[in-house]
Amino acid sequence: MDLSTLPLVGPLLHGGADLGAALTAALSPVAGPFAAAIAVVLLTLAVRLVLVPLSVLQVRAERDRRRLAPQLAALRRRYGHDTERLQRAVQQLYTDERVSPLAGCLPVLAQAPVLSLVSALFTHPWIGGTTNALLDATLVGVPLGHSLVVTLTSPLWTHAWVVVLLLVVLALVVEQSRRANAHWSPVAAPEAGAEVPGAAVAAGVGRVAPFLTVVFAAIAPLAAALYIVTSALWTLGERAVLRRVLR
Repeated sequence: MDLSTLPLVGPLLHGGADLGAALTAALSPVAGPFAAAIAVVLLTLAVRLVLVPLSVLQVRAERDRRRLAPQLAALRRRYGHDTERLQRAVQQLYTDERVSPLAGCLPVLAQAPVLSLVSALFTHPWIGGTTNALLDATLVGVPLGHSLVVTLTSPLWTHAWVVVLLLVVLALVVEQSRRANAHWSPVAAPEAGAEVPGAAVAAGVGRVAPFLTVVFAAIAPLAAALYIVTSALWTLGERAVLRRVLR
């Protein structure tokens, strides 16, 4: 399905493409062949800046979950064999503490449409029947519309190092983000002698799943890879600041 044909989405994508073209033109005298790539980075940063209030809500929800974790663990120990009573006790705890169990989900849902639109802007070669000029621009000889796979199988394969470098940076950022998330939102250890079925598998999936972003970046256009790396770096820095400010 072409998102650009939808009544509301089409004009937004056209507006984003026009803004990207205008930024590229404005940066060209200074940045030369890097203008389009810088335009992608600036557009990404602008969107992430607008979404900061939602990120604040996410970090606050994370803080509340961490604060209530010992009490929730105590309730599970006390009412673990009585599901109905446990649910009532948990709900009462959230009510008493004035915390919503969905507080962390709502900001994510609110961000999803915006981030999906930005992703579409950097992946669609055509927007409403018009060529997406941003993807025709190049970075170190690689068109922003080419993925790593396409670049490696084309005569431009000698320039694939720029995409590989981006993926290496992304992998490092993803790992650092995973460790930071584990530090700030630790999973409660099971009681001695108690084994949670599938816990080892879940832990393994939790370690590997974040790196699917790297796989997607490898098969997505270079413009999308730039967007993903920029967004990941922003998120890492943003969370580091907010987690200290909102303790």
